[in-house]
Amino acid sequence: MSDIVIAAVNARYSHASLASRLLLANLGPLAGRARILEFTLADRPSDMLERILSERPRVVGLGVYVWNADAALDLVARLKALRPDVAVVLGGPEVSHETEGQRIVSLADDTIKGEGELAFAVLCEQLLKGERPASRVVQAPPPDLGSLALPYDLYDAEDLAHRNVYVEASRGCPYACEFCLSALDDKVRRVPEAKLLGALEGLWSRGARRFKFVDRALHLAVTPAILRFFLERFEPGAHVHFELVPDHLPEPLLPLIAAFLPGTLQLEAGIQTLDPEVAARVGRRQDPDKALATVRLLAKETNAHVHADLVAGLPGETLESLAAGFDRLFDAGPHEIQLGILKRLRGAPIARHDGPFRMVYSPSAPYEILETSTIGFDAMQRVKRTARSLDLVHNNGGFPTSDALVREGGSPFARYMELADFLWQKMRGTHAPSQKLLASTLRLYLENARGLDPALARKAVDEDLKRARTPRKARYPRRQGRRLA
Repeated sequence: MSDIVIAAVNARYSHASLASRLLLANLGPLAGRARILEFTLADRPSDMLERILSERPRVVGLGVYVWNADAALDLVARLKALRPDVAVVLGGPEVSHETEGQRIVSLADDTIKGEGELAFAVLCEQLLKGERPASRVVQAPPPDLGSLALPYDLYDAEDLAHRNVYVEASRGCPYACEFCLSALDDKVRRVPEAKLLGALEGLWSRGARRFKFVDRALHLAVTPAILRFFLERFEPGAHVHFELVPDHLPEPLLPLIAAFLPGTLQLEAGIQTLDPEVAARVGRRQDPDKALATVRLLAKETNAHVHADLVAGLPGETLESLAAGFDRLFDAGPHEIQLGILKRLRGAPIARHDGPFRMVYSPSAPYEILETSTIGFDAMQRVKRTARSLDLVHNNGGFPTSDALVREGGSPFARYMELADFLWQKMRGTHAPSQKLLASTLRLYLENARGLDPALARKAVDEDLKRARTPRKARYPRRQGRRLA
């Protein structure tokens, strides 16, 4: 039994909740009376509720995000209907802005806005004493990262063996992109280097081998020490992931990045848009040519797996400018491109463009853009299906021979959109087709839409299917790391 349950509804099992562990680590004397319960979006609300209530809690804390908002609302509504005496405390970005009028906030007992580690501990102490805070909504000030207790001991053996270990070296972002909540926190605060490296050593010694840093960008102040930490220890099966701003990548980091062996380092490069006018409109200070040059350098001259992001639906972006940016980015050679759809994050400054650019968002989470003044609904639907066809055929690496034929001799964006239209026409859905169905439809596309010789199309698809059945170690022999001069 636990007086305090910290519940987390994650997108999938591999996403262990860092926020929940931070809350527990900073509960102080109350930590022994608390427990974390983690769920995924695939879990049924009644099953989640049953597990929570089996602890007989007096306080339930729940983090609310754009991707779990609907599930969180359902869970809280059921919990308060069944056990109204249990105090529900909300936190997370979804309830930290535009708090008034949210049904989940009205159902809950208390809501913490902002970084809630210390505020949650104070609130739990009050609630367990039977006291009520002065206000149901608490604005938590940013804590000193040096004084926070780090949560990494709370990753257990199963987490370390089967899930990503999420780590943060800093909070905040020096950039002011209006579509991101980090625009509201432009001061970068860092975890003291010695404290962080000690935590990493503890994780590594316990068997952690998959690390994902949640920082917005690689910083010269602390990243070299982190990269050296992993380079000195890495072994087959180890993997580390960082985000970066490609036109602001500190040059001293390049030799360290280049020293990683294949399959051990992933870099997520946030491009978002390559239209200078759109970028300026949303406050994204970016040199497009420098950003593309960095992506090309990392993809061609290092062993890092380079994942690049574009966002469709920014104010003023047209289908033509999106396609042009995609093709330029594709030519730079990242290993995968995530064509994301703009989502309305509560509190993000991009809301100022809603009227001038007729930004229409879905009223349901995750609040994806439906249309703008420059990309209508029908075109936006095609863009969404293009993003899916890109994932199915290019990003997952399962159809490399067929993929090359799909985009041969034309604009990559136009080819993937044409493929998306064909898949939609033939399958009426591209969410999770079987490999067999996707392969047969891909072959029909190459024959009918692209006009390829049926024997050539069949051979390409058959080669990809054969490769998919080949053990991964045989397909990707180990190579030595390359170093930049």
